[in-house]
This record gives sequence, C-alpha cells and structure tokens, in this order.
Amino acid sequence: MLSELRSRLTRSVTGDREGLATIGPRTVYILPTRQGAAFALLVLVMLIGAINYANNLGFMLTFLLAGIGVAAMVNTWRNLVGLSLAAGRAEPVFAGQTACFQVRALNRQALERPGLEVGHARNATRGADLSGQAETTLSLSRQAAARGRLALGRIVVATRYPTGLFRAWSYVDLDASCLVYPTPGPRGIRVAAPEYDRSETGDKGVGADDFVGLRQYRPGDSPKHIDWKAVAREQGIHTKQFGGDRADRVWLDFDHYPGLDVESVLSLLCRAVLDASEAGNQFGLRVPGRVIQPASGTAHRDTCLTALALFGEAR
Repeated sequence: MLSELRSRLTRSVTGDREGLATIGPRTVYILPTRQGAAFALLVLVMLIGAINYANNLGFMLTFLLAGIGVAAMVNTWRNLVGLSLAAGRAEPVFAGQTACFQVRALNRQALERPGLEVGHARNATRGADLSGQAETTLSLSRQAAARGRLALGRIVVATRYPTGLFRAWSYVDLDASCLVYPTPGPRGIRVAAPEYDRSETGDKGVGADDFVGLRQYRPGDSPKHIDWKAVAREQGIHTKQFGGDRADRVWLDFDHYPGLDVESVLSLLCRAVLDASEAGNQFGLRVPGRVIQPASGTAHRDTCLTALALFGEAR
C-alpha cells in the first residue's frame, strides 16, 4: 500500500511515441549521501568555530568547502538531465526462469556521463559510463514467476558522480514486456497418439518414411533434417525431404486432461509442444477459443507456446 502511494506521488519519465524516455530537469531527485551528510556537518562545525574565534582564514576555508559542495550537487544533477532511455528486445522465457530486458541508454549531448546506475529499486543495478554523443545497452533481469506478459516495470536511473557527496536519481517507466511461457511439465507423459495421414502420391516433405531428396534450407526447418555432411563439405545448407505413404500429425488437445487444473494442463501441453517440435513431427494445438492447425518448425512451435502463455487473456 505504501509503495503504491509512493509510486503515485513521485514523478516519473515516460516514453514518447518512439518509445524514448528523456529525463527532464524537474524529474530528478537529489539527496546527500552519508559522506555528503558528514561533509555538511564538517562545514557547519568549521563555520561555528570561525564565528566563535572570528578567524578570517576559517571563514575562507569554510566558504570554499561549501562552494565545492554546491558545485558537486549541480554537477551530480546535470549528469542525469537530458539522458534518454529506450526499451530493447526481451527474449521469451519459461515460468520460473529469469527474464532479461535490454535497455538502451542514449547520450545525445557532448557532455560525458560517467558513473550511471540503472536498475530496479530493490534489485542489482548495472553501471555504465557514457561518452558524448554515444549510447550503450544494459541488461536488466526480473524473475518470471508466472506465465503471461511480464512488464519491465519502473526502473531507477541514478548517479553519484563526481564526488559521491550527493545521489541523484530519476524514475523511468518504459513500455516493455517479456513473454513468459508455462513451465514445461515432466517428460514421459503421452499426450496423444499420432494420427497418420495417407499419402498415395508420396509428396515431398510430407511423408515420414523414405528419403526423396534435398532442398534449400528454410528458416524453421528442423535441425534433424539438415544435411550436415553437405555443410561440412561447404556445399551449403540443405534440408532432407521425406516421402511415403503416411505422415505423423499429432493433435495436442486441452480436453485430453480432465480433472486437472488449468495451469497443470498448460504445463503438460507446453512439454508436449517442445517434445513434438524436437522430434520434427507435425502437430496442432486445440485450446478453448483457439485452434492452431498442424505444422512444424520453430515458428510454429513459438506460435503454440505463445497461445499457451496468453491463454485466458482478453484478445
């Protein structure tokens, strides 16, 4: 409750139409660090001593140190103002794994920005030093506890440069999310028996019995069907084609698991999709509200896993 209230009351930076979030002057918070508080206390003691003893040299040294502190505060604040951040790609993961978000930090000014810290409030931060007119990519991690879409959430950009006496920070909200697949179930559970489609003509690439030739590799082809000997001979990447009188097509059906809860069924279906794809079989997926026709390849596998990850969400 307290964290939600704090989130509403604090100013944050959001992305524009291009997804770029630029830190402005009024969105930077700054406070002294422990060293800064000790430095301020030292200056105060020196000021009291200079007043008590009417020591001009003490006044001069006190005001010099106070000026250094003010200059350090301004430079710490300026190290963040004008910095831009944008969300990069986040690869899908399975529930229980760690999701990695790519965040780009862009410095469009000639001013160098050393000692930057980017991360979540309670998680480990990533450090970066940006030269003028430069950019870098940082990787932020979050634990993916459940399937669905995992948002990057609010991140904190901070700096203690140049003296460490002050810490300036800004909150940034980037529109970034990672797809989380269900946790794969245990191996060895049979989902459905293969269905054999009769093929009298023995069409290339459809059967499962006889080798009939090679064709150029296409993205998504199973690695098991690649002619690795030809690759070793530097003859290019080719895919083996098979024909025959039958082809394995497996239907993975949500209704094959009566009596189990939804998450358990999705977990078993996730394992079945991975196993069928690894075996190079053609398989289809039936879940309430959606039917994916049988196919094979990496793209088809990812389509099925996405359907399982987003099951139950409003379309």
